[in-house]
Amino acid sequence: MFVVGLVAVLFGIATPIYQSYRDRIRTNTATREIVEMAAIVQRFELDQRAFPASLDQVGLSAKLDPWGRPYVYYNVEANGRGGARKDRRLNPLNTDFDLYSLGPDGQTKKQITQKDSVDDVIRASNGRYFGVAADF
Repeated sequence: MFVVGLVAVLFGIATPIYQSYRDRIRTNTATREIVEMAAIVQRFELDQRAFPASLDQVGLSAKLDPWGRPYVYYNVEANGRGGARKDRRLNPLNTDFDLYSLGPDGQTKKQITQKDSVDDVIRASNGRYFGVAADF
């Protein structure tokens, strides 16, 4: 009985640690994939003199984030700043294009400091920042 209790306690301690490790790995994977996708979008812009209207134009529409959801792309230059992601002061994160993952919870808001957006994996400052929205 003592051994079963000890195994249960160890399992209870190890499970959250393992889950946290998996979330970190997924966040790092999403960040790396966003960096790679942004480079493809920027190469398209160099060739075509305009950013793609969607990820379809660069062959990335089927790409899913580590949580199994599609990445979100918004062309700020073509569609205007109204649909762009915003920082805490309501300034657009990017002036060229937004590219991000909805993160573990799958929810987001336009302003990255809102509760639903803090876990999003984002590209900001026109590609000078890649990572979790809460750290920006």
